[in-house]
Amino acid sequence: MEYLSRQRYDEIASELKHLTGVVYPKIKDDLAEASAQGDRSDNAGYREARRNQAKTISRIRFLQRILENSRVIDTGALPKDRVSLLSRVEFTNIATNTRMTFQIVSPHEMDLEAGKLSLNSPIGAALMGKKVGEIAEAQTPSGTLRLRIENITVIC
Repeated sequence: MEYLSRQRYDEIASELKHLTGVVYPKIKDDLAEASAQGDRSDNAGYREARRNQAKTISRIRFLQRILENSRVIDTGALPKDRVSLLSRVEFTNIATNTRMTFQIVSPHEMDLEAGKLSLNSPIGAALMGKKVGEIAEAQTPSGTLRLRIENITVIC
């Protein structure tokens, strides 16, 4: 079971609706047009349309599985004093005295450039459940990071 923010759940549902209602029907039309041009064995347009069809069907199935196995997070039930899903966490790397801020999100929402860190990542997993002032130890490929929790904000 995956938990998603309302925003991300709606984005996935919107993309799925667009793919099934707009993109896939156009691909079917392109495929029919390319098929009508004759010999399929030497028809680049037909092969391209089939590749687009397969890619789109794959994406549709992937999004359907995400929505079938996901639930929207009840932000009211999230703890306010501990790091949890949708928490914005400010922490300091003790070794380098570098301060960072990330929001902890599900893997389907991860976007490091936007400051969204997956709860399944080594750092995200180490931070989960910690309180302000506690030290989290994250096992990363470059070694163990010791991170002190400075501030926790619940994003609703």
